[in-house]
Amino acid sequence: QVQLVESGGGLVQPGGSLRLSCAASGFTFSNYAMSWYRQAPGKERELVAATAGSSPNYADSVKGRFTISRDNAKSTVYLQMNSLKPEDTAVYYCKAARIYSYWGQGTQVTVSS
Repeated sequence: QVQLVESGGGLVQPGGSLRLSCAASGFTFSNYAMSWYRQAPGKERELVAATAGSSPNYADSVKGRFTISRDNAKSTVYLQMNSLKPEDTAVYYCKAARIYSYWGQGTQVTVSS
């Protein structure tokens, strides 16, 4: 059974940091492209960061602030988020993609003073 479980979300002040984790099971993690998406209230889900191959990709809005990484031995993908802004507030989802795509249940990130 495929599972993607996100963790690490929470409430943080502007300028703060959070590290999200997504633990995968039920498939060969190293064979899949992994990415992070987010969805704010009233907005469409958007790609934040993706790792596949040698170079990660980032949305322009998070470049220089967010870093995606993966540990294939632990079947886990991470999203380090620094210099957080109120507009980063959203539910963050991880996605595994190859032929099929799998999604986690999401973790809430709220950036507010």
